[in-house]
Formats: sequence, structure tokens, C-alpha cells
Amino acid sequence: MIKPEATIGLLGGGQLGRMFALAARKMGYRVHTFEPQPASPAGQISDREFTAAYDDLEQLDTFAESVDVVTFEFENIPAGVIDRIARHKPVHPRSEVLHICQNREREKNFLQQKGYPVAPFRIVASADDLQSALLEIKGDVVLKTADFGYDGKGQFKVDRPQSAEAIWGQFATPKAVLEKWIGHVCELSVVVARNATGESTCFPAAENLHSRHILDISIVPARVPAGIQKKAAELATNIAADLSLIGLLAVEFFLTADGELLINELAPRPHNSGHYTGDACVTSQFEQQLRAVCGWPFGSTRLLSPVVMVNLLGDLWKDGKLPDFLPVLREPDAKLHLYGKVEGRPGRKMGHFCVLKPSVEEALETARRIQAELKG
Repeated sequence: MIKPEATIGLLGGGQLGRMFALAARKMGYRVHTFEPQPASPAGQISDREFTAAYDDLEQLDTFAESVDVVTFEFENIPAGVIDRIARHKPVHPRSEVLHICQNREREKNFLQQKGYPVAPFRIVASADDLQSALLEIKGDVVLKTADFGYDGKGQFKVDRPQSAEAIWGQFATPKAVLEKWIGHVCELSVVVARNATGESTCFPAAENLHSRHILDISIVPARVPAGIQKKAAELATNIAADLSLIGLLAVEFFLTADGELLINELAPRPHNSGHYTGDACVTSQFEQQLRAVCGWPFGSTRLLSPVVMVNLLGDLWKDGKLPDFLPVLREPDAKLHLYGKVEGRPGRKMGHFCVLKPSVEEALETARRIQAELKG
């Protein structure tokens, strides 16, 4: 076990890292952040921030020597960085997990080979590949880049009347995934934690509503049958085991009209849809990540109250000015979280708020009212 007063190394300085660092400091740990951009959200509250590119090997080695264990807050980190740091100190999750989850081709192939339910897909690397895939997968389809996609980036729904050559020419990527478009009832996500002894625990499933391909609202408990929630937790737990995960894994699902769960994406880190855990669960996802990488028993994931989480995007920062957060702060059952980002760009995640009420319906009604007031 890595005891309090040790130093946790954090790769990535975004808001997920900020909330992880706050959880770590709360439990008596020091935090060193490695992030290419200065004054990052995580770096602002870390004991030390290493500001360097991920290919700065000297700085990486110095960072590794300064900490006792390392984890990360987003997956767009070269897997070689994890391998190099692992020469010095333990890194959780391991680089193989990162390698699988940061690329859609590897992720889809892993899930399919292990027998998990996924939408029909084909890997394409040319216009000819795309033409063949379009003939094999009937109905609506979506084309996604193999690497570095999130928040709807690197994907678009295919217009079949267009030629494969025209579509591929627009995409401009060496490799992509063509996937059947799933007409789903809702999207769900489950965050699971697993430690080195194979113990695992899941947070309650979140029902996720999106706007412009960005998570807008998460509703917990999800408004789906208990059997669906249980199945989602079982799938997430099994995937974490098959990955030999130490840390957190977020699993995103589509729920189809006939009650089938299809796995959409994996993220080996805390997840936007898990932010509700900081206000509405006995243990937050960030504390659970800390417990996993340090070897402590897990905290309870029990839900204390129905909750709705709402993202605050940079669109609210009109002319660079901080929004008036009175609509959130005058609601006694709401909790405001801001990430310390200076520039509010459209679509950029700047913060979130949670509303806790006796029922999901009350929480959702209040959250939508606050959201509307913030937008004016």
C-alpha cells in the first residue's frame, strides 16, 4: 500500500486531474502533475507542476523520480511515455490498457474478440475498403477516426448517395472505423474501479443526454429497468477484469429499443458522466481511483440521493466574462464546480453543477430550470 504523505504522479492537467488531485490532497497525499501547458486546472492545486512536452525524456525521468506511483487523467498520452515512467515507478492503469483504449480499431477488436456486444463495424484504410464496408453494413452508418476521438470529434454520419472516394477524401485520415448507426433508446455509462487483487466495484449507471455530441446532462439513477443497470455493471466489471485493470474504467453503452446493451467506448480514467459521484455518493470516482492505484480497500459506491449533473460549457462565457452563477448558488440543493480554466471557448468544458433531490424527476426539472436561467 502507498500510504498518505506519499506523492502521486499525475499525467495530464485537465479538470479530471484537478478533481483527482483534490481527492488525493484531502486524504493527505502530495500531487505532482506533468502537463505540457502551464497553469493547468490540475497544476493549480498540485504541489508541483512539470510543464514539458511528453517527448521531453529528461523531464519525464525527473518527474518519475519525484513520485511514488503514477496515474493519468486522459488517454491521449503516448503509450511509450507510460512504458518509460514504468521503468522507475508503478503506473496504473498499465500501458497496454492505454494502448487499447486510445485507438478505436484496437478497442473494437478487443471487445469483439472477447465476445462483448458491439455494433457491427469494419476497419477501413482506403476508399476501396470503405466501398466494401458500405456494401457489408446495411442501413445508416457512421465513420470514425481510429485515433484520438472524443466528444464527437473525428466522426460523422455517412451520406450514402456520396461515392466512397468523396467520403474518404473528406475524412483525410490513414485509418478509420465504419460502424453501424444504432438507433438507441438512451445512452448509459458505468464507472468501474478495480485494484491489484482483482477486487472491483461499480458506481450506479448514469443516463446521459448529449448536445452537439458533447455530454450535456447525466441522470442518476438511470431511468431504465434494474435488470439493465445490473447487466451494464456486470459487463463493465468483466471488461475491467479482461484488461487486468488497476484504476478506473468508464464504459459507455447504447441501449436499443429491444433492450440490448451495446458497448460504444471505453475510457481508462475518471469520466465526465461520473462527476455526480463527488456530491451524491459515499465515495467519489476520484477517491476510488486513488484507492485503486494506492492499494487501499474501496469505499462505498452507495448513492445518497437522486442526482442530475449538468455540464457548463464555454458558450456561457460571453465576451470572455464569467457568467452569473446566481441561478445555481441560490438553489440550496445544487452544487457548483468550476475547473479553473481562464478562456471560455464554445464547447469547452468549464465546469458543472449537480442537483440533488428526493426524486430524479425533481432533480431534472430543477437542473433544466437552472440551465435555462444560465443561458438567459
